Amino acid sequence: MTTATESSRGQGGIWKQSRSFDPAVRLLFLNQLTINLGFYMLMPYLAAHLADGLGMAAWSVGLVLGARNLSQQGMFLVGGALADRLGFKPLIVAGCALRTVGFGALAFAQSLPMLIAASLATGLAGALFNPAVRAYLAAEAGERRVEAFALFNTYYQAGILLGPLVGVALTGVSFRLTCVVAAVLFAGLTAVQLRHLPVRRRAEAAREPDPADGVARGQFRTVLTNRVFWLFSLAMTGSYVLSFQVYLALPLAVDGTAATTALFVVSALVALAGQLRITAWCKARLSRERCLVLGLALMGAAFLVPAATGRALVGLLLCAAVLAVANAVLYPYEMDTVVALSEGRWVATHYGLYNTVCGIGITLGNLGTGALLDVTGWSATPWLVLCAVGLGCAAAMAALARGGRLAVRRTADARSPGATA
Repeated sequence: MTTATESSRGQGGIWKQSRSFDPAVRLLFLNQLTINLGFYMLMPYLAAHLADGLGMAAWSVGLVLGARNLSQQGMFLVGGALADRLGFKPLIVAGCALRTVGFGALAFAQSLPMLIAASLATGLAGALFNPAVRAYLAAEAGERRVEAFALFNTYYQAGILLGPLVGVALTGVSFRLTCVVAAVLFAGLTAVQLRHLPVRRRAEAAREPDPADGVARGQFRTVLTNRVFWLFSLAMTGSYVLSFQVYLALPLAVDGTAATTALFVVSALVALAGQLRITAWCKARLSRERCLVLGLALMGAAFLVPAATGRALVGLLLCAAVLAVANAVLYPYEMDTVVALSEGRWVATHYGLYNTVCGIGITLGNLGTGALLDVTGWSATPWLVLCAVGLGCAAAMAALARGGRLAVRRTADARSPGATA
């Protein structure tokens, strides 16, 4: 439940709400918008460039694209751990600088080794700045974490919506131009953050590990032995598998590029138009735990639509829209729960591990979904299985909530005395 003042915040526009936060938080919003703008103006067209522009075989295209995903997912935990040890700003700046190099290299790389190296660099860059950005935002927003993450997701979705539109125009001229513009965007973002983003070091409020145990060992032991956090991460992995079907099952089910584009546009527009209103509604009426259960249940229920309507475009668009609503319910509260379960200790490391667990879950989920589609075709079966995944995860989250294990005392809501400008 929230006060009337908190609830009224959710009714303001995106810009008005953004201005109510400190400059550092506003810069992080701009950061995420620009990151997604630069990324999505380039990555959707990379496969076509490799196959058609460079004449590469399908296996080598898959290798280049897989290298980026492996680099990012595999290094999230390392990136989060470094952010907690070295401070959030250095990792954010380093990640943006490295992606500048990676995208610049993609503009001129011709050989497979160079393309793999550039792809690895872009993935590692994401592993460096993603946990650091979220931990910085959580620490800086304090008691307003949920509101901050709702806005963060709005800017995130805006970048996803605008990026491909800019990219298709630039790629119409040349893919090299797209890479150069994306690299320039990241170079500018690197310079802005280097100059204007305040230094905020990790906030370890209390209970530092025994010096005899070693700081690094204590850091990883704290995170890896957090049993409730593991259970929460596993339950939430289902949401990532389901939301990723906007990129897998739904596009495979529609006919034509225009219909595929419509799926992404509907998903992004629902998030942009509804995120702040949905978050305000949830804060006024539901607890954090109930929002998590509701979001997971909605994700599962979304797949009842194509189960009933088959490959009809209207049903697939409605499924994408419900998934976007469910994600809007979930995202601010899942990000808040990661901080709550960390109890303010090694927050970026927890975010890194969370991203890694969910990334592995997406890979396994996609393999399972693809195999299911191969076996059953476009019957109701794959959609019903996806529905069951969502409802099962909702039941698991409800069990965690009933046991009181998600009601963790927050120790890092206030600004840390370790933060310096």
